[in-house]
Amino acid sequence: MPAFSLEPARAAWCAELRALAAERLRPLAEKGEPGRVNRPLLAALGRLGLLRRLFASGALDLCLMRESLAYACTEAETALALQGLGAHPVHAHGTAAQRARWLPRVSDGSAVAAFALSEPGAGSDAAALSLAAERDGPASWRLTGEKCWISNAPEADVHTVFARTTPGAGARGVTAFLVPADRPGLTGTALDMLSPHPIGALRFDAVPVTADDVLGATDRGFRVAMTTLDLFRPSVGAFAVGMAQAALDATLAHTAARDAFGGPLSALQTVAHQVAEMAVRTEAARLMVYAAATAYDDGAPDVPKRSAMAKLLATETAQYVVDTAVQLHGARALRRGHLLEHLYREVRAPRIYEGASEVQRGIIARELYTAPGPAR
Repeated sequence: MPAFSLEPARAAWCAELRALAAERLRPLAEKGEPGRVNRPLLAALGRLGLLRRLFASGALDLCLMRESLAYACTEAETALALQGLGAHPVHAHGTAAQRARWLPRVSDGSAVAAFALSEPGAGSDAAALSLAAERDGPASWRLTGEKCWISNAPEADVHTVFARTTPGAGARGVTAFLVPADRPGLTGTALDMLSPHPIGALRFDAVPVTADDVLGATDRGFRVAMTTLDLFRPSVGAFAVGMAQAALDATLAHTAARDAFGGPLSALQTVAHQVAEMAVRTEAARLMVYAAATAYDDGAPDVPKRSAMAKLLATETAQYVVDTAVQLHGARALRRGHLLEHLYREVRAPRIYEGASEVQRGIIARELYTAPGPAR
């Protein structure tokens, strides 16, 4: 299937998801508390089979789910995406016992998962993380240190935690552990953020883990993190595209109906050209997201570059589109509860998390300079 085209069945599925988000998920989202895990919303995503689909489909379907849900209910989109981010390492790298224990509960929404990579001193530079995993026996460790800016913390039931098992080894000395929330010594606090996502900090005070908790192999956890991010970065772009499309559609309706200076706003060339620019950038971002997701599903060799490009373009585009939409709506868009006021708070974070825009540019440049040159 070409990356720039969706067959009718997939297009119909996207329309169905937008309707489900508006009619069944948004009411549950509106009852939730900003900055807290919305367990009824997660349960509904589980009943609809969407959480299970996180682990049964490819990158393109993940992007289509995130874009479609984001268009009508960003809270539902985020709840779904955070479950996938937290539990994908279990799906891709977990043992049979780890998968059997956690994936059914994550898929039905009864267990909340978290992806614990960032630290107070190691956000964009993930290889510099310092959470220490100190040997406590031939097949056991104690985790000591902090994680910060962790989605679903401190309310998650299980965490994919990245810790340093070999000091001074950079990315080569990191191990991924699956850590349930009830482990002794694990505590956390919620953080009050601009966007309404559940985000917190975790503190590890000699938290015990064993070889049974390792995801993948010892000292090979950085690969677990990067392969997860390669999958989810294009879908962050899809989240951004969904928000951009919602802002664009709201702007089309407003500028066509709003009279000013003797006619509708859409009759003013400056306004019409701004809306056209919003549409062009949104479509370009969508196509790059679909292309990156298709490349991932096809096993293309340049997935890291494509993933970074898709996230970079889509998140920067969404920021532009939402900001322009606010400007064209005027003061009404700044009122608490307006769609664009909500999107304005939501759209800022994706340019930072899962690798800030500057990190994406660094990945792209590295891949460009290290890729084999053309045959001569």
